[in-house]
Order: sequence, then C-alpha cells, then structure tokens
Amino acid sequence: MTARYPRTMFKTGKPVFLSLIALTAIVAAVMPWNDSHDKKVLQLTGMMEGLRQYHYQPKQVDDDFSLRVYDFFLENLDGSKRFFTKADLAALEVYNTSIDDQINNRTFAFYDEATDRYRKAVDKAADWYVKILEQPFDFSVSEDIETNTDKLTWASDDTELYDRWRAQLKYEVLYRIYDQLQEPLVIDPEAEPAPSDERTETQPDKSFEELESEAREEMRERYEEWFKRIKATKSSEYFSTYLSSIAGIYDPHTQFFEPVDKANFDISMSNKLEGIGARLQTEKDETKVVSIIPGGPAWKQKELEVNDVILKVAQGSEEPVVVAGMNINEVVSMVRGKKGTEVRLTVRKVDGTVKVIAILREEVILDEGLAKSLIIRTPSQQDRVGYIRLPRFYADFESKDGSSCAVDMAREIEKLKNENVQGIIIDLRSNGGGSLRDVVTMTGYFIESGPIVQVQARGGKANLHEDRDPSVLYDGPLIILVNEFSASASEIMAAALQDYQRAVIVGSNATYGKGTVQRFLDLDNAISGNNLHKPLGEVKLTIQNFYRINGGSTQLKGVIPDIVLPDNYSLLDIGEKEYDYALPFSEINPVVYDQKVYRTDKILPDVIRMSQNRVDQSPYFQLVRQNAERFKRQRDQSVFPLQIDQYKQMVETRKAEAEKYKDIYPANASLSVINPAQDLVYIQADSSRIARNDDFIQAVRKDLHLAETLEILSDMIRLDRQYVRSRK
Repeated sequence: MTARYPRTMFKTGKPVFLSLIALTAIVAAVMPWNDSHDKKVLQLTGMMEGLRQYHYQPKQVDDDFSLRVYDFFLENLDGSKRFFTKADLAALEVYNTSIDDQINNRTFAFYDEATDRYRKAVDKAADWYVKILEQPFDFSVSEDIETNTDKLTWASDDTELYDRWRAQLKYEVLYRIYDQLQEPLVIDPEAEPAPSDERTETQPDKSFEELESEAREEMRERYEEWFKRIKATKSSEYFSTYLSSIAGIYDPHTQFFEPVDKANFDISMSNKLEGIGARLQTEKDETKVVSIIPGGPAWKQKELEVNDVILKVAQGSEEPVVVAGMNINEVVSMVRGKKGTEVRLTVRKVDGTVKVIAILREEVILDEGLAKSLIIRTPSQQDRVGYIRLPRFYADFESKDGSSCAVDMAREIEKLKNENVQGIIIDLRSNGGGSLRDVVTMTGYFIESGPIVQVQARGGKANLHEDRDPSVLYDGPLIILVNEFSASASEIMAAALQDYQRAVIVGSNATYGKGTVQRFLDLDNAISGNNLHKPLGEVKLTIQNFYRINGGSTQLKGVIPDIVLPDNYSLLDIGEKEYDYALPFSEINPVVYDQKVYRTDKILPDVIRMSQNRVDQSPYFQLVRQNAERFKRQRDQSVFPLQIDQYKQMVETRKAEAEKYKDIYPANASLSVINPAQDLVYIQADSSRIARNDDFIQAVRKDLHLAETLEILSDMIRLDRQYVRSRK
C-alpha cells in the first residue's frame, strides 16, 4: 500500500492508495542534481529523521544495523560479484560495525571507500574484457558456469575474478553462436560443410570459426557500451543506492527516491502509460517485468510475462543492447518509443529459457485496464454466470469526476443482475492493489454494514475501515479468483469476504503477502531552508500494517484460498517472502463481525471435495503439476555447460520439454461466452474494441483455472438450492 499525497510532509485528508510496485520507472525528464557533501548530509538527515519518527517498525541504529547495511550496500553495488574480490572486502570490513556511527555523525567514510574501490574495479574489468575477447574460445573443453550469483562467493583474488569474467564472456559468446544455428554444428574445420539445400532458412552459411569471431566482436562492442554507461554513472546515483540500502534494512518497500525516480513513480501510478504497456523494476543488476498493463501491446502480444528478466533490448532489426547493470531509466527509455515502431526484448523466463519477444509499440488503451464483465454458461450445468475482471483497484484522486473502480464495479454488477445471472466470479488475479477507499466500498457491495479491514500505525490503536451502508448490491453465490500476484487491496477484499464466509476464494497456494502501507516524505518540506541544495528527493516509508477483521495479517502469509488449484508457479517461492528484511507476520485482536447474506459455511466442505475430485482426474491439471515441477527444476538449475555439444543438448532438451506444455488447455469453442447486452453498442462502435473484445473472450475460453472455477460456482449454485429447499 502506498499513500499518495501532495508534496507536503504527511498531509491528511486524502484517500490512501495501495501499491505493489517497489521501483517502477516510466520515462520522465531528468531533473538537475547538485551533488555536494552538504546535500548528502541533508538527504541522510532528513531520511533518518523520517524513519525514526514514522516507520512502522523503527530500527535501532547499532552495530547489527551497521553489518546489515554493509552487506546490503555491497550487494546493491556488485550483486553479480563481477568486480570486488576478497581483498576489497578485507579492506572494507574495517567499517562493517562503524557505519551506524557514520550515519549518526553524518560522515561517509565507508560509502566513499566502497564507491572508490568499485570505480577502480570497474576500470580493471574494462581492460580485462578486451583482452579476453581478443582470442578465440575453445568450446571443446568440458567446463561449466554458475549463473546464480547468490550461490557465488566473492572471488579470492584477481586471478579467480579474471577467470570468472572469461567464463561469463565465453557463455555469452556460446549463447550468441547457438542462437545463429538451427542445424547440428560441425566444429571440425576439416569437415566438409553441409550442402546449401540442406540448411534451414535461418542457418548462416558461415563456418563455426567465423560465427565465433563475429560473436566475440559483438560482445566487445556491447561491453564497450556497457562500461561506458557504468563509468558515466553519477555520484548522486551511487549515493541514492547507499541511502536506499540503509532504508531497505527497515523493510523492502522503504526506499529513497531521487527526484527523477519519484517523478517516474508518480507516472507509473497514473493512467498515463505508453509504450509496450509493462512496468519494470530493478533487482540487483537485472531488470524484471513486475506487471503487464491490460490492453497494452505486451498484454495483447501475450508472450511477455510478469517475472520475465530483460537481458537485451533491440530497436526492430538493429543489434540488441545488453541491459544488465543499466539504470532503470535507461532501460525504460530504450523499451519505450514511437507508436508503430518495434522493440525486441530478449528475456529469461522463470523456467530459465531465453526467448526473443518482438512487440509493436502503441498507445495503451486505458479502458482495457478498467473493470469489465462477461456472461458465461458453465460447461456441465449450463448455469448463467457473471464474470468480472478487475485488473487493479484504480482511482483518480486528482479529478472530481475521475475514474473509480468501485463505481465501475457497481455498474458491472448491475449489468449482470439485469442479465439474470445465478452467480458471480470476480477475477483479481495479478491485481497488485490500488485504492483502499474503493476496496472498502466494493467489499461492502456483498455484505450488510460491517468492518472490512483494520489499519494500525506504530504503537497506535488499529483504525477500523467499515462499510456503513446496510444495503447489499448482490446477495448470491460469489467466488473471488486470485493468484500469487494478487496483492494489497486484492488481499483485503479476498480476506474480508473469506472471513465473513461470504465468498469462496479460489486460486494458487497463497496471494502475494503484502500487508503494509507506505507514504511519501518529501525531504524538501521536511527540511526548511537550504534551497541551494534542493530538490533533495523523497523517501517512501512503511508507516502502517493492515490486518484482517479476524485479527490476522496478510503480511508474508497472504490469503490462503479455500480451494487451491495447481498452477505453474505452485512450487516456487513468489511474493513478499522473497524480499530481504520483509516485515514479519503478526496478529492483533479480532473485531466483531457477522452477516446474514448468502454464506458459504454450510456448502463449502462439499464444494471443496467435488473440486478436488475433478482436479485429481483432470489430465490438464496433471500437466500443470508436471509443468510446475519443470519450472522448479529448471529454476534450480543454475550451472550451465560451456562445451558446445553439452550446451546444445541442454537447450534442445529444455525446448522439447517446454513444447509439451505450450498449449496445456486448448480453447473450448463450445463454451458460451457473451457480452452483457448493455456493452454491445460501445464495443461494436470501434473495430479495435471488437478485436480486443474477441481476444478477451478467446482468453476466457482457454483459461483452465477459470473453467474449474465455473464448475465450482455451479456446485455452489446447486448446493445452495438444495440447502434452501431443506430449510423450507
């Protein structure tokens, strides 16, 4: 949850805004930055005072804190372990328990020494890569490389670090060579090449030696640009990393923002999204996709996914640029572009496979991010069911007549009621959160008046957010569909309706597990005067925790669905628990709550049993379970061969495995999916709307988890009828 306020220090009176995004960047104009010792003192002073006064769980700034900052800053500087050696660490360790004293005294000895050594290490590595790439690699030698930097230790000395660079460059050259070839390779230079008519269309008519030489030259050019970017990094960017390393010890959502980063954050939280329609986030020196904007080019193209790591970016058919270690603003500026132009992203999937995805840039259609509904006939019982997809809990707080997901949800429910649906499914999968005001209002549509969520500040009494409207907009069978990426406001709604036993929650093992509230502190307003050094930036602080009405938190644990369906990520650790220094799960006293509208308690055991029987007998869900095992196996495999035949065999095996699960659930053409009559005029007025609507319906027909959810709702409808009859 992130509270959005004007640029004043914690003004009240505006609705709280929830957000899952940690560091999202949409290109904005770079603001001038005055990097001076006095400015650093002001920034550190303002941030530490804000953390002391307002953070939900303030830390004792002591030797233990110092050790954590020491490790975290070095990880943020050199998380890939490409530059520092144990000798560097030995020189820096003299500061590992004195950083707290430096913070309190507003001195920067550790920061200065660490960044100075980092710059020198970069200069050293910049000479190494040129030397390494001068000579051909021997791909007949059996050796391998560890690609998971978390499993690596720091290199003992320059000799070991040099060899690590050699292996890394060899791996990238090998990948480039393999990428050019579709037929078995003949490495022996004495061997006769295959006839041209036996080559595939993409098979280059070049010898292995020529391909290897070209790949090394390409790597040399790419690394030349990469090192130029690193060496051009401003001191202010290093200091921003240092401040965020200090802030990150408090929790993963507490962070320092340079003015340009805060501007980017504001853009990312608005409806003004352009380009390919994807939000990006940096983790160590990698750029990861954190969300796909519904209706945008990436969403329609359907290959780019949340958690994909972007390795390279190319403008159309131009040579791709490696983006590892690149500033997030630079990556985003490369990904964005004029409408109608193409960008090609080389991404690493969760299962470890590497794929090139071509996306045609265009303007993101904002109405695709809004709530919308369909009417579906369930496959077995032919019940008439309403389906509502809500991509996020949006709200425009700046405009009097701005969009509100609660208003739109009410409109969709009324449409479905007019169509005489017998049950409703609300799809909150991959919904990362949004407006607390709207989620409270929306949850109230399904219950009589009562508490929805408790929000507690540090050391204070929990503030209860309630539905005060006794009317019930919809009182029939209800399912909330969630997954691992349903977070914040999504978790509030699912948790409240589960506690009230008002809805059956269906989804993955658990939701994301983000149960905290953030707010921005503008350092310019926190520190008076000193206009010469402003703007100072802002700090995003975790100031509150939210709790279910039963007293439990969604922090770390998320919401456990009543019915868990297997999915591709079920064996992976995904969510808040992945972060360093995530706040712990906690509980407070429950509040009194009850409701007499439709309840699930009488029918839930039977509904769970029937769903489990279907899932156990479903060949499709068996494939999903096998695919989850493949995801886990390939994600855990981080050692890759550098011998050409072994590498080729590994890649081909992975491709063959992936092909088996390419289309786990084919489209169910017999499934009746239609739009509410009220929407038809709007949809049919524009050809692009017709196309997007067709894509929406086609996606619903291919949705395995939604298909089982429809069966669950049919069970609920039938059992509810039986239960009503038994009471008469």
